[in-house]
Amino acid sequence: MITAADLPETIPVFPLPGALLLPRTRLPLHIFEPRYLAMIEDCLKTKHRLIGMIQPRQTPNGEKRLQVIGCAGRLTGFSETEDGRYMITLSGVSRFRVKEEIQGFAPYRRCMVDWTPFSRDLGNAEEDAKFERKAFLDVLGRFFDKQGLSTDWKGLKEAEPELLVNSLSMLCPFAPEDKQALLEAPTLMTRRETLVTLIEFALRSGGEEETLQ
Repeated sequence: MITAADLPETIPVFPLPGALLLPRTRLPLHIFEPRYLAMIEDCLKTKHRLIGMIQPRQTPNGEKRLQVIGCAGRLTGFSETEDGRYMITLSGVSRFRVKEEIQGFAPYRRCMVDWTPFSRDLGNAEEDAKFERKAFLDVLGRFFDKQGLSTDWKGLKEAEPELLVNSLSMLCPFAPEDKQALLEAPTLMTRRETLVTLIEFALRSGGEEETLQ
């Protein structure tokens, strides 16, 4: 269990459009670029083994920047293929706010970060008092049908609300800006409401008119 005292001021960051990591979830990644192979090797040498997942953004004048908020994960799974690629798993620990990007000689990007706005991320699983599973799964089923997706419905019916909402936020095929909105949602209830709004928008674009209250 990582505590606030264990969180470093500086972490390596992995900018990846559309990739979302949330606290208490797991994200598998396939690493093959030389700079990120170096990042993994350096990360394994640290006590905390944290990597920040963050989405890149482009300013109106075409400048490449990072989003202000990302989520750090602890490297908990690692294997190497015969041709030198890495298959890793990050376990979500806490979101962070970027204070500044560090310029230096590392081939990958690093940032000074602030963890304090997201101290709740280090606690136990969040609750959502207004979560209605049947209505949620009904609208999710229509969305999956429309998208041609399949899933383990038995698992969804049994999953705890936080794991269910956060896993779907990570897996559903939304645009990067929508993923960022899900990441920045301040509570589980807000994230679930944002997720439902995105699903309903996708259904309306396909002719569905029902909404989830």
